[in-house]
Amino acid sequence: MLVNGDLHDISIDTFKEAYANSFKTLNLQWIQEYFVVEEEDIKILSNPKSYVIDQGGEIFFALLEDKIIGTSAMVCISPKVFELAKMSVEKSFQGQGVGRMLIDASIDFARHKRAKEIFLVTNDKLLPALNLYKSSGFNLDLDYHDMRYERGNTKMKLDLNKGEKL
Repeated sequence: MLVNGDLHDISIDTFKEAYANSFKTLNLQWIQEYFVVEEEDIKILSNPKSYVIDQGGEIFFALLEDKIIGTSAMVCISPKVFELAKMSVEKSFQGQGVGRMLIDASIDFARHKRAKEIFLVTNDKLLPALNLYKSSGFNLDLDYHDMRYERGNTKMKLDLNKGEKL
């Protein structure tokens, strides 16, 4: 918890090899708490550099001093489309604005890359996450056909070209 500090004590950093294990550990915590680890999880969590960074994406890390307390990945699907994936905040820091910092950094990254769209695949039982996504401008996308995850039953999309048709 941010007992003696506040969000100003948290910084957002981008991927470094030294952070790879924290990316995996933080994500395995929430996946194993609510679901079963799937093959697609192992691919990205075991190879974040080749799966995300080398493909034109980025992974963000929330740090409190030198401790990683959260992460999110922006996976490049095409030059104008990114997937927000593997977003996780350590349980003791949830609900304190860390997720908002990570999602804001992720959206800013996509805008900087001139992306038109960000989408994510989630599960409708993860209510706090759904509320965060909705409050960040994501809307339900009923055109859902992604079968990479058995747990994925909800797709949300953020149109970065406000008012423009994709």
